[in-house]
Amino acid sequence: MTTAQVDFQESANAGAEGHDPQRKWQDYFGFNTDHKVIGLQYLVTSFLFYLVGGSLATAVRTELATPDPDFVSPEMYNTLFTLHGTVMIFLWIVPAGAGFANFLIPLLIGAKDMAFPRLNAVAFWLIPVGGILLLTSFFTTGPQAGWTSYPPLSLIGGKVGEEIWILSVLLLGSSSILGALNFMVTILKMRAPGMGFNQMPLFCWAMIATSTLALVSTPVLASALILLSFDLLAGTNFFNPTGGGDPIVYQHMFWFYSHPAVYIMVLPFFGVMSEVIPVHARKPIFGYKAIAYSSLAICFLGLIVWAHHMFTSGTPGWLRMFFMIATMVIAVPTGIKVFSWLATMWGGKIRLTSAMLFCMGFISTFVMGGVTGVMVASVPFDIHVHDTYFVVAHFHYVLFGGSVFGIYAAIYHWFPKMTGRMLNEPWGVVHFVLTLIGANLTFMPMHALGLMGMPRRVAMYDPKFAGLNMVCTVGSYILAVSTLPFIVNAIWSWMKGPKAGNNPWQGLTLEWMTSSPPPIENFEKTPVLATGPYDYGVIKPGPSKRAIAEIDAGLLWQGGVKRSTGVDVPFDNPNDPNLAAGPGSILRAQPDPNVAANPEQRDGES
Repeated sequence: MTTAQVDFQESANAGAEGHDPQRKWQDYFGFNTDHKVIGLQYLVTSFLFYLVGGSLATAVRTELATPDPDFVSPEMYNTLFTLHGTVMIFLWIVPAGAGFANFLIPLLIGAKDMAFPRLNAVAFWLIPVGGILLLTSFFTTGPQAGWTSYPPLSLIGGKVGEEIWILSVLLLGSSSILGALNFMVTILKMRAPGMGFNQMPLFCWAMIATSTLALVSTPVLASALILLSFDLLAGTNFFNPTGGGDPIVYQHMFWFYSHPAVYIMVLPFFGVMSEVIPVHARKPIFGYKAIAYSSLAICFLGLIVWAHHMFTSGTPGWLRMFFMIATMVIAVPTGIKVFSWLATMWGGKIRLTSAMLFCMGFISTFVMGGVTGVMVASVPFDIHVHDTYFVVAHFHYVLFGGSVFGIYAAIYHWFPKMTGRMLNEPWGVVHFVLTLIGANLTFMPMHALGLMGMPRRVAMYDPKFAGLNMVCTVGSYILAVSTLPFIVNAIWSWMKGPKAGNNPWQGLTLEWMTSSPPPIENFEKTPVLATGPYDYGVIKPGPSKRAIAEIDAGLLWQGGVKRSTGVDVPFDNPNDPNLAAGPGSILRAQPDPNVAANPEQRDGES
């Protein structure tokens, strides 16, 4: 038998479509150790908290629609924006990244599960516990010091609400540490035979960098919060200036975590971009190693720039220069990623799917946040706009653009793998257009408000800012409405959407080489790499004589189209000649032993 007799993967695995009969719907509501179940638990839970955080943001913007505090009291306003920031960071973006990592990493590297399945489940269940605890602070005096919880402000407000805030953040931080440890060990120790570091999907590189940041920086935040808790409850004076404490020390400890936290929130979605764009552009990723190593560079630089948040906190001039330069240098590895994604799209046969549209939205909005990031890294400019709405605009472009657009791109791309069904594309386009308009209408005017001098975290302001604030508020309403088509689409498609098949996008990474949704333990046999993860349209020298002999002898394929070893590789489809954009415009038609190195297993079988 020759490779010409091997059918396209869809036909080979057609019988494997549909939901896994071994899994029940009750599994998703209890303690489960399957990484795919935990991944979906993360994603659904974090999205529910996104709706909560979004509702809080809408309430904040409603208050700011007029200059006077006429919607909620100033105290309630403080609680609203404090909880909004906390929910969005610790209960939406960070858990969503962990959700995708949980679902994808074992599939991407050909493993059966995470390294520590029970620890994985514990890490997830800390999320809803911490989230519900945080929201109970609404029924107390409520935390009012913002998500930074700077002392002495956090020491003079409502102690009960502040203590609840600290405890909930400690729980959520513990979840992050446990998850990071699991991701790191899984990627380093459980890759499929033959998968070296330079054959890993780039999402795995991004998660190595993310996990490193979480493991190094999160314990420092936990230490700061524990000491702050002592000041609140035990009357110590670590950060209380009236008793000889130093609140600046708290700021150093807080930002040592919270600046890297920005990269904890965006690095997973840098990985998502690197996975989604080549599939929908039908081209090999441009600059694989540059993208991979730039993640590590961002990880290192992200740990040494925290004090750029403290240029106005009495930082010495010479130290300001160091942090200013180090912060600006981060633009280099970040720029490498952006240019690599653009180069990947350049000349590609781009399919304007919803996933690809959100990738484009991601790049455009994140670049806007990156440019303003370089601006606020400059000491003179930062001192001018510090604590104004310019900073609010900057980090919303970074986090909404660099995370939320990435989350949606990932959902549209991997929804077929997660559920076995396709999302409705026209509704996805409506969702994208409303999200793009709403985000820019909400956050773009904030740059002008900041440059005009409007301070952040205020419930009432000078009437001269009223016009632009009204525009922001209208934008926030559009942003709120934009989630509706997505929610309806996701629920309806999950229940009644068209069957997706195993590989609807003709991807080359390993998660597409198993059924949709994947069975428990993911693969029938240990997968053998048969192609590089991004070899779209790449025609390499044909298989060796030995590989041809193995194929002809039926060692790789047996019984017509039934696979006995190895993985199915999506071949050129005669019904779709534009599958690939690279040289030759076809996908490689046979496993390449030079890429799919797994000589030990093949030797053993022969």
